[in-house]
Amino acid sequence: MHILIDLYLTFTKVGSMMFGGGYAMLPILQREIVDNKKWATTEQLTDYYAVGQCTPGVIAVNTATFIGSQQAGIAGGVAATLGVVTVPAILILIIAAFLSSFMDSVIVAHAFSGIRACVTALILASVVKLFKGAVKDWPTRIIYITVLLLAAAGNFLAAPERLALVWETITSPVFLVIISGIAGLAIRSVQRSKKGGGEE
Repeated sequence: MHILIDLYLTFTKVGSMMFGGGYAMLPILQREIVDNKKWATTEQLTDYYAVGQCTPGVIAVNTATFIGSQQAGIAGGVAATLGVVTVPAILILIIAAFLSSFMDSVIVAHAFSGIRACVTALILASVVKLFKGAVKDWPTRIIYITVLLLAAAGNFLAAPERLALVWETITSPVFLVIISGIAGLAIRSVQRSKKGGGEE
């Protein structure tokens, strides 16, 4: 029961600072889950985000569910999920009740412009930290550069109408995560077989 309460309270804290969506949660997760609680390593957190990216649902909720399940099974996943959505759900209900006045408020608009700038800086800092832990050799660098170029191309370049479906597929996050996983598996298998052959 103690671990379930701990999971709920920890992810309630994470969810209360989750401005800007799931990616904005990354630096907070690193501090709370990796540094403070030691529930996962930086590499494992990256894996959870990758799986959360390519599975249906909100990435923040998916990641919380994965971490909670790793710590305390199904009950832990439920506790972490409830924790991460509690504060956002309450805030959304409050904002929805006063939506028109909130949207027209100059103070709120200025406040959120500052929050967006802060969130961008926090995400960038987390990306740098994850980069150091995940991109360690030439195979991972090649995968990183390839995915970066495809993701950037998908965001900034428009495909010809006849190739639109193909273009959207090969630049979608789900496709990139799956292909990167297959590439990583293939590269490691080749390296392992070469190492085994060398030892023989």
